[in-house]
Amino acid sequence: MHRRTVMAAGASAFAAPSLAQRTNMMRFVPQANLTALDPIWTTAAVTMNHAYYVFDTLYGVDENLRPRPQMAEGHEVSADGRTWLIRLREGLRFHDGEPVRAQDCVPSLRRWAARDTFGQTLAGMVEAWEAADDRTIRIRLRQPFPLLADALAKPNSNIAFIMPERLANTDPTTQVTEMVGSGPYRFIRSDFVPGSRVAYEKFAGYVPRQEPPAWGSGGKVAHFDRIEWHIIPDPATASAALQNGEIDWWEQALADLLPTLRRNRNVTVEITDTAGYTGWGRFNHLQPPFNNPALRRAVLGALNQEDYMRAVTGNDTNAFRLCRSFWPCGTPYGNEDGAEALTAPRNLDATRAAIRASGYNGERIVILNPTDFPTIGPFGQVTHDLFRRLGLNSELMESDWGTVVQRRNSREPVERGGWSMFHTWWPSVSILNPAINAVIRGAGERAWFGWHGNPRIEELATQWLGAPDAAAQTRIAADMQREAFQSVPAMPLGQFFIHTAYRANLRGVLKGVAPYPWNVRRA
Repeated sequence: MHRRTVMAAGASAFAAPSLAQRTNMMRFVPQANLTALDPIWTTAAVTMNHAYYVFDTLYGVDENLRPRPQMAEGHEVSADGRTWLIRLREGLRFHDGEPVRAQDCVPSLRRWAARDTFGQTLAGMVEAWEAADDRTIRIRLRQPFPLLADALAKPNSNIAFIMPERLANTDPTTQVTEMVGSGPYRFIRSDFVPGSRVAYEKFAGYVPRQEPPAWGSGGKVAHFDRIEWHIIPDPATASAALQNGEIDWWEQALADLLPTLRRNRNVTVEITDTAGYTGWGRFNHLQPPFNNPALRRAVLGALNQEDYMRAVTGNDTNAFRLCRSFWPCGTPYGNEDGAEALTAPRNLDATRAAIRASGYNGERIVILNPTDFPTIGPFGQVTHDLFRRLGLNSELMESDWGTVVQRRNSREPVERGGWSMFHTWWPSVSILNPAINAVIRGAGERAWFGWHGNPRIEELATQWLGAPDAAAQTRIAADMQREAFQSVPAMPLGQFFIHTAYRANLRGVLKGVAPYPWNVRRA
């Protein structure tokens, strides 16, 4: 069925429930199928959103991205800045009834720090993660690290979620599949049907903070007894289901369906993340042919951001901006320092000559691309078309997003199930500075998928953390970007905005980088 063809009866993926049945339940359509449950093992945004239901964090950010105590009652820092004592709030419990202890937090932080870009930087300065007593976490540092609370509070990918000790001791490269957290909702394993449904129930033992909610911090009050995620890959079906009242919230409304949704007085359409998203084409730096920086620089010279942005926004010029930067535009470092490869006129003949000069010899290029993710799938199609026009031996390997998420872990050559490139986006607030920008960082085999290695960029990131003032930080960020345009960790595709849509009788939908489930209630 063509995705714009819907039966006259509407999107009957499930029978419309009665009002009584719906009173304490919300039905939600996520951005993609949930295939990976462990938010430390993967950076997939759908997994992060799931994890916000189940787990909690020691700190969370408010609407100004300032860290606020969450599970923590507060902290003390020694006079020399090298010892942090973080005190847990009273009454914290996991979903299995066990109390949350510092002994759970220590391995949780250690496991998180092994995978996260900011966490790896922090871990390099940690002498010991310790449990001083059941409610006190002691972090001893080799040198002061003033941004420690910022690291523990960071939103989006690889968040420092707290797990029970038995789960947190799992190797960071192995998935945790038992979902026991201390967040406002419990994951219902018996109701989990991959590719169809995910279910959560309100955790009666959760004690919210008393402050008003703001992004990932404050009072996480669960108003619904049950929330169900329904996986509906077809956008037209999801749109019809929302308009018919069969679902309550569609996380990412497709651009060309927005006019129809806006005409429905029972539907609210808005942008909850006003900083937007940045698109990326990520190279595999370990395997040929993109382990060759000269080839990466050559193809970057042919990229036209407008092609990508129009494809992903349905030609809505109000929904994107060209952003020739490794930092999000509209943020302090978002400029075109060193971006001549993207700002110069496009010349495919010159690019083909540069590709030949790079030594490329027809090696197979496998682009992983999701068919069920409308805000990512168009990127791969544009790149594949570009590569073919450049004479590259490009193959578009299309599958569902869950398969992409699994396969991008492979470090094997393409002949043994590996890959050459995948595309994705990051919320702008999750990559706005050197501490958290996993795209630009160069930690090699410890880096984000693609494993970009660049010691100079890592050195600059360390300098940024110790910079004496904002002016010095700005200079360092500009140096990092100039270096990135030489090593090309990824192709910057532009910056765009994604709308969310929900029934008009929902109240309390929060701004932020995730569709936070708390505070939302039915009028």
